[in-house]
Amino acid sequence: MAEPGGRSERPPLSDYSCSYVVSRPVYSQLAWDAQHERRLPERTTLRERLAQYCSCSRKRALRVLKTLLPILEWLPKYRVKEWLLSDIISGISTGLVATLQGMAYALLAAVPVGYGLYSAFFPILTYFIFGTSRHISVGPFPVVSLMVGSVVLNMAPDDQFISNETTLNATVVDLEARDKARVLIASTLTLLVGIIQLILGGLQIGFIVRYLADPLIGGFTTAAAFQVLVSQLKIVLNVPTKNYNGILSIIYTLIEIFQNVGSTNIADFIAGLLTIIICMVVKELNDRFKHKVPIPIPIEVIVTIIATAISYGANLEKNYNAGIVKSIPRGFLPPVLPPVSLFSEMMTASFSIAVVAYAIAVSVGKVYAIKYDYTIDGNQEFIAFGISNIFSGFFSCFVATTALSRTAVQESTGGKTQIAGILSAVIVLIAIVALGKLLEPLQKSVLAGVVIANLKGMFMQVCDVPRLWRQSKIDAVIWVFTCLTSIILGLDLGLLAGLMFALLTVVLRVQFPSWSGLGSFSSTDIYKSTNLYKNIEEPEGVKILRFSSPIFYGNIDSFKKSIKSTVGFDAIRVYNKRLKALRKIQKLIKKGQLRATKNGIISEAGTSNSAFECDEDIEDPEEPDIPTREIEIQVDWNSDLPVKVNVPKVPIHSLVLDCGAVSFLDVVGVRSLRMIVKEFQRIGVNVYFTSLPDHVLQKLEQCSFFDDNIRKDIFFLTVHDAVLYLLNQVKTQEVQDSLLETISLIQESKDPLELMEAELMEEELDVQDEV
Repeated sequence: MAEPGGRSERPPLSDYSCSYVVSRPVYSQLAWDAQHERRLPERTTLRERLAQYCSCSRKRALRVLKTLLPILEWLPKYRVKEWLLSDIISGISTGLVATLQGMAYALLAAVPVGYGLYSAFFPILTYFIFGTSRHISVGPFPVVSLMVGSVVLNMAPDDQFISNETTLNATVVDLEARDKARVLIASTLTLLVGIIQLILGGLQIGFIVRYLADPLIGGFTTAAAFQVLVSQLKIVLNVPTKNYNGILSIIYTLIEIFQNVGSTNIADFIAGLLTIIICMVVKELNDRFKHKVPIPIPIEVIVTIIATAISYGANLEKNYNAGIVKSIPRGFLPPVLPPVSLFSEMMTASFSIAVVAYAIAVSVGKVYAIKYDYTIDGNQEFIAFGISNIFSGFFSCFVATTALSRTAVQESTGGKTQIAGILSAVIVLIAIVALGKLLEPLQKSVLAGVVIANLKGMFMQVCDVPRLWRQSKIDAVIWVFTCLTSIILGLDLGLLAGLMFALLTVVLRVQFPSWSGLGSFSSTDIYKSTNLYKNIEEPEGVKILRFSSPIFYGNIDSFKKSIKSTVGFDAIRVYNKRLKALRKIQKLIKKGQLRATKNGIISEAGTSNSAFECDEDIEDPEEPDIPTREIEIQVDWNSDLPVKVNVPKVPIHSLVLDCGAVSFLDVVGVRSLRMIVKEFQRIGVNVYFTSLPDHVLQKLEQCSFFDDNIRKDIFFLTVHDAVLYLLNQVKTQEVQDSLLETISLIQESKDPLELMEAELMEEELDVQDEV
């Protein structure tokens, strides 16, 4: 006995052992429907549905308003005393990180670093109102920024901005015109991405992210991390390279970096390398001691401040030709409508960016929603990010989503709601208005080092491949394939190729599904695969097949092959062989060499049988007067035949199909099932269906599956119902066969006159006994 108030001990495993006995009739589908009335579905007209959808009440209007503006749901419930201090600390910490990451990720987007600050500020303002996640930090993300940069570099390469002035036979690029054009392209792309996301959210297509499986996202983000590393490597080394885009662009970039490695700027290289090492070491310490240190050390901010001071004090740009930020716009630029004429040139890339940005944000948001027990609305997230990117596109920003590292900072420092997000935007605002001038001496290699240090988490995903290989080889192949194609073909084509490959694996798994022959354990109604268990019994004369897939045009051949493998013969071949044997038997009967009786075929004594022919002989197509219907002659096909035709044995009388895992049927599947039933009925094998879902049964009724030969009484609720019914049928048939055999023997031993005389004698004896 457990003590009062204490925890009761868990009972031993043996105490969980129990049994149950159920006594009920054997139900076919026909008997079940006769005994239990179905609930008819309520059918509504289109007009009624539209009227219901368009109806409005105060309660419904408030619910719709809270769905479109989630801030109305959570802000009135905000616990000021409990949450405000935590959100302030989290907002300040996240804002400092967001400032540095915004500047760093602007390098990936191929725009001046100052515009990264705008991208870290404006999207937060709208997501605060329309977003449903309480913890994600909205702003630039390296993968999305790199995808934006590839579009920008493709549409505005350096070659288009070569100045007429030349210096020492070297071409000079008009940097001001180039940067202006690239900012315009990036903001136009942001506006188009926002429009696409808003349309997808309005059409309730949030489910599209479900097709981006975790292995696919893992391989894609790892490839993106590798591309980010290569793109930042040339900034750390400060070596001149061309801007390559498209297939094998990363290979060409690496080759050119190594060719020009001799011109590496030592000052930039040392600053970038130290930044990478220090940031990675301190981040590792933050992870290891996060339970002891309540607020992570903002190492990026510390390193940036120190690096800016060193660069300013040592005048690294003048003395060592180091690459620095140079100029950061102070304040905000007026809103500008991006040129919509560029939409046609970036439509394909924008759709990929819209889906990837949404998938990353929802994936991160779901992690924290599960952790803190609340839900996020996928369609509303589409709308929230769509509005954020449309709004940001007017203020010279590039595409925003969420960053894993920045979100982790916001959550780990105690952030409870998006109040922390809006406070982080205030910190970025201060940097834009007041601190921009102070960050101008900062080396670009330091920002590149910050970017590379934040790639550790994405590179560590490589460790998931061995685990995936052990758990699911197909998922591991999807991961590797997506990663390699994204590296070789580029991120947009790589994502498309990975998605197509993942869908192909689904199609192949459905086209070649798993199936198994079933048997039962003694005195139970449990049926398992005969290949997996010992001491399992198959009912005599019955084969049971479980097919674990929908039955449709794509896998109907696999379904037929599974039936053939389970029963051990081909029903069509058996039928054709029997017809061939019947024709030869009919010929012999016509010639008088065989005699047909009610019990079978008897060869005439002393008659040579010339019907023993080779099975490969060509049959005579003539003699149409010879009947070929099997019912005219009773033949025991499992015994030796008087003709030499290789007729396969049929050791079963019934085939049971377990359709519990069949989720849907199409017209081709229904037609094929009809053919299969008829093919087996022709050779004396009955086909039964069990565990069919109701909607699949309704599909059969809609497709006119049932007729005089195929009735609902061949459908059973469970496999055990069908087996019990068949065993009972076999016993009944054995009793009937025994009575018929006895009657037949009596009739063969006495002619009718003798039988009548015997009956009269019995009657006379009975009369004498009575007297």
